[in-house]
Amino acid sequence: MSLEHMIAQFEKRAATAAPIGGTIKFEVDGQGIIIDGTGETNTVMASNDAADCSISLTAEVLQKLRDGEINPMMAVMGGQIKITGDMGLAMKVQSLMG
Repeated sequence: MSLEHMIAQFEKRAATAAPIGGTIKFEVDGQGIIIDGTGETNTVMASNDAADCSISLTAEVLQKLRDGEINPMMAVMGGQIKITGDMGLAMKVQSLMG
């Protein structure tokens, strides 16, 4: 899954979701995607800047999350997803996944 494809998928979902009230960075196979929900809408961009919450995972795990093939909590507990920073923002990721 290309970076452009991942960004396009997040943009589609972020446009219809309520602003998340902070910044979340997805670190997918070493590539950063930031969702900035501090304004009136969520914006998505490729960036490795710092964010309020960082979520590290592989493209494969991201795809399985998006498709509902794995339970997010079990993926965190199993070490497939690593979360640092604001856990409240991490809980809002579900609204961005579909």
